[in-house]
Amino acid sequence: MEYFKFVYEGGSAEIIEKKSRFIASVCPVKNEEEALAFIQSKKKEYWDARHNCSAFVCGTNNEISRCSDDGEPAQTAGRPMLDVLLKEEIHDVAVVVTRYFGGVLLGTGGLVRAYQKATQEGLAASNILTKQAGVLMSVKCDYTSLGKVQYILAKNETPIKDTLYTDAVEFLLAVSISSKDALVAEITEGTNGSALIEEKEEIFFAKNKDEILFL
Repeated sequence: MEYFKFVYEGGSAEIIEKKSRFIASVCPVKNEEEALAFIQSKKKEYWDARHNCSAFVCGTNNEISRCSDDGEPAQTAGRPMLDVLLKEEIHDVAVVVTRYFGGVLLGTGGLVRAYQKATQEGLAASNILTKQAGVLMSVKCDYTSLGKVQYILAKNETPIKDTLYTDAVEFLLAVSISSKDALVAEITEGTNGSALIEEKEEIFFAKNKDEILFL
């Protein structure tokens, strides 16, 4: 898989539906054990709540997915929460939605909408990044071609891991698989073939604002 959405930093959010409080807590997890531990921690934190419903997915292809209604009517909480995660294509994440009952019944449709909305709000409060498969690429050019190479990299928003200045200038770049060939062709043409381009290794990386994360 070339692209992989994941939760870099979890978050939380709260909604009110007919006096019931729904508190969504989101956490990145690497496996089922971490997911279950997170769910248990939220049940302990919100021990006085009537329901702590949960859903999680693990693996590049969601090899592991589980959900729990935790006492709500079947298919009104955990499954709708899981459907949100699958629809958003977010991997390696666990969500717990805690409900404090407000005294007004919501009905099955109302419960489904409330748990889905809470999950969506919890995800919106989290920092979700896109993990990309790519290559670490070295581009070495002379100083006369420096401005042109910098322009091409900026135009393509190519992440730069490092820049080395010696008798020439070497850029270490994180380049996605889908953009690799086009970038090489553009740099080659822009420098009239004088730039030395080398693929170092296969990598996974993500952009977090102005920071490049190597995963």
